[in-house]
Amino acid sequence: MTVQDSRAFRTYDPVAIAKYYRWRIWGTSWRVIQILWWLGTFVLGLQLDQWFKQENRNKLRRAAQLRQVLTNLGPTFIKVGQALSTRPDLVRKDFLEELTKLQDQLPPFPTDLARAIIESELDYTPEEAFSVISPAPVAAASLGQVYKARLFSGEEVAVKVQRPNLRPVLTRDLYLMRWAAGWIGKFLPLNLGHDLTLIVDEFGTKLFEEIDYLHEGRNAERFAANFKDDDTVKVPKIYWRYCSERVLTLEWIDGYKLTDRTRVQEANLSTDRLIEIGVTSGLRQLLEFGFFHADPHPGNLFALADGRMAYIDFGMMDQLDQNTKETLVDAVVHLINQDFDGLGRDFVKLGFLTPDTDLVPIIPALQKVLGDALGAKVREFNFKTITDQFSELMYEYPFRVPAKFALIIRSLVTQEGLALSLNPDFKIVDVAYPYVARRLLLGETPALRQRLLEIVFKDGQFQWQRLENMITIARGDTSFDWVPTAGLGLRYLISKEGASLRQMLLLALTENDRLHTEEVQRLWALVKDDITFDRMVEAAWNAFTGYSLERAEELVPAVSDLRQALQV
Repeated sequence: MTVQDSRAFRTYDPVAIAKYYRWRIWGTSWRVIQILWWLGTFVLGLQLDQWFKQENRNKLRRAAQLRQVLTNLGPTFIKVGQALSTRPDLVRKDFLEELTKLQDQLPPFPTDLARAIIESELDYTPEEAFSVISPAPVAAASLGQVYKARLFSGEEVAVKVQRPNLRPVLTRDLYLMRWAAGWIGKFLPLNLGHDLTLIVDEFGTKLFEEIDYLHEGRNAERFAANFKDDDTVKVPKIYWRYCSERVLTLEWIDGYKLTDRTRVQEANLSTDRLIEIGVTSGLRQLLEFGFFHADPHPGNLFALADGRMAYIDFGMMDQLDQNTKETLVDAVVHLINQDFDGLGRDFVKLGFLTPDTDLVPIIPALQKVLGDALGAKVREFNFKTITDQFSELMYEYPFRVPAKFALIIRSLVTQEGLALSLNPDFKIVDVAYPYVARRLLLGETPALRQRLLEIVFKDGQFQWQRLENMITIARGDTSFDWVPTAGLGLRYLISKEGASLRQMLLLALTENDRLHTEEVQRLWALVKDDITFDRMVEAAWNAFTGYSLERAEELVPAVSDLRQALQV
């Protein structure tokens, strides 16, 4: 495929790609031989292990071999390995562990070729576009490499140049993958419940988005707009005059990789604060904006000298709609409440199971694997453990991970791993809970708030122990201030929307024909040291501020009597 031919495929179109390659047999034959050679050595190793009863002894060795095979096969297969590392519905657990180590690193291509690409894309020589540009790349990955440069206006920039002929290579490999998937999918030991070619198409669509640097630049600006009022998150500026589909010029970021704990500490940066920024910004992406960074690996997140966290590389992003966000919350509530029938239905809604799936045998399996994920062990919750447990379940039942959720899983597990590299004792709920508590009260829709409030109400009964656990977790965050949260809670409680909650709380205090004074006293003991009378009065006053006299009469009938008396 010539460069001109490849430019015709600006988006992933499997039909057009198949039409182009169908009769170009000689152009694909050598690549087929390469793929068969490397994958054949791997499959032969698996077969030998089976013949000589060495599966258990050699399983880690074979997992490492798979990682090396994918690396040897080049950019497309490196990306395949990274994608498979979050697909427990497709890959065994022991292979998953090794694929998470797959490095997105390749030797750099010659700088002469990079200079030629810059000139052909920008219509400027590197010397005409930049006052200074590094003679060699400062970083090289599977899809491109980065040079450090300076604009004539003085700004330091990173110039990202795509590998030569990358699109033809990816297009050819995707064609061969899809062709193979069409006839070998049914022979693979996978419980897909759908055509394997759909997996290839999901992957191809995202990969084509990632190699369009103009698309990446737009993603970066949208991400920056979402965090424009957040002074803890830095997003590099895009210099559009020096950008094209294959060249991206953006603000240079001077910082420290989050995995470099020594340098972070030498810079006198708070690792706990960086963890808080990372987790909170990740939750905001998923629960507020619905637009999230799907590839937050160590090379894409930096700690800055001023304490901020910088995101770079916006090629792999995705979007969640409001309905999906609310269904995700449903799943979390059902998991917390141990409602596995509801959780099974949520998996159908989210696309993990097909609508015609028989849930009867799956419900007990969900309960067995996920029963202790939250509840009494809430503080021990982590995404890696849940993913490992769930991968076993997916290999036995007809689950699949929709591409969107594969990216979410990858994002959450990767960010959690980065946090653990900074603080091995890190527990994600210590940071996530204070944020979620605020989101509960400030949720953008009443439906979302109602779903979240169900966490402390199970089958109509108030869960005193669960609330006590949550308060204990929240108090572990020294920056968490109860008073503003209490004020928000009171404002919600006295609102028309909070009418049902007022009734539920009243019933909770008197359920089983007794006053639950003992439970209330235990809760008060947890928070009394953080709350003063003056601050509670202030919170109450702020909660009532803005309510009309008519609304006050509705809430407290005595106010109406007093108003009438004053008018007489």
